[in-house]
Amino acid sequence: MARVKRGVVSHARHKRILGFAKGFYGRRKNTIRAAKSAVEKSWLYAYRDRKSRKRNFRRLWIQRINASAREHAVTYSSLMCGLNKANVVVNRKILADIAVRRSDVFSGLVEVAKKALRVDTEACV
Repeated sequence: MARVKRGVVSHARHKRILGFAKGFYGRRKNTIRAAKSAVEKSWLYAYRDRKSRKRNFRRLWIQRINASAREHAVTYSSLMCGLNKANVVVNRKILADIAVRRSDVFSGLVEVAKKALRVDTEACV
């Protein structure tokens, strides 16, 4: 039976892993054993942080909305409650962008929320 030479296949696989390891420091970029473990670990970090990025941005948007709302003497929770009662549908990303870039529009939204809270005297759930 003839001998099977697999140099081409393994070289292609190694080259592929080393391509993913471009930009790594030290042996991690040019030694296949170190590069493979580093690339696999980087994929785990990337998967995890794609999820955490969504959480981090939501926290940032809430902080920005709260800071701008408190300048208008209203808290974040009461602002959101008032907007919900007034049937104003705007997500936190857009609301934070409005708060940072268009303070006049944001103050109008705050007034709408305050008016809805005055009309409906029930506590927000």
